[in-house]
Amino acid sequence: MTLKIYRHSSEPEETKPGNGSENSKEEPIESIAPPIDPQAQLQADLKTAKEEVAEWQDRFLRKAAEFENFRKRAEKEKTDGMMLSKSSVLLEFLPVADACERPLKSLGENNAAGNLQQFQQGVELLYKQLLDTFARTGVMPIEAEGKLFDPHLHEALSREENAKVQEDTIVKELRRGYLFKDKLLRPAQVIVAVHPQGKDQTS
Repeated sequence: MTLKIYRHSSEPEETKPGNGSENSKEEPIESIAPPIDPQAQLQADLKTAKEEVAEWQDRFLRKAAEFENFRKRAEKEKTDGMMLSKSSVLLEFLPVADACERPLKSLGENNAAGNLQQFQQGVELLYKQLLDTFARTGVMPIEAEGKLFDPHLHEALSREENAKVQEDTIVKELRRGYLFKDKLLRPAQVIVAVHPQGKDQTS
């Protein structure tokens, strides 16, 4: 703050019209502000900086704790979702396990000649039940034999000379492939026909 000091002027004040008396004139003089103690200023700045650092550190720790809680919650929800998905699929296969037990138990109890045929029928029924379970869960077998080779669906393990079919026709399926929700789950392993050299395809 600037202080103003008034002093009496040694010079006579000009006489105003109609006033014959002389009045002393006071003139303000601005004084220089006293210097601030540098050490006190540094201590004040340091205190302010420490308070700001503590405030930002507290904010950071709070945000870090919130993020960690969110990460744990998201991880738990993901794990629970995967477990629920796996449980629903496994539940679909429990009847298939039951169907496996029945023919095996029947084969162990009786040794008659007709048991082999019954066992075959049981396996066929089991396989049909397995395909139905696949269909309910979105898994479908890939058609292979008699189809043209498709590298997106089939895996050619070997080639076989065959002039009776169109070249690149699948003549034998070695392992069935499957689709899941229209996406490749496992390619079919196949044998692909190739025309013998010097021979044309016959009708």
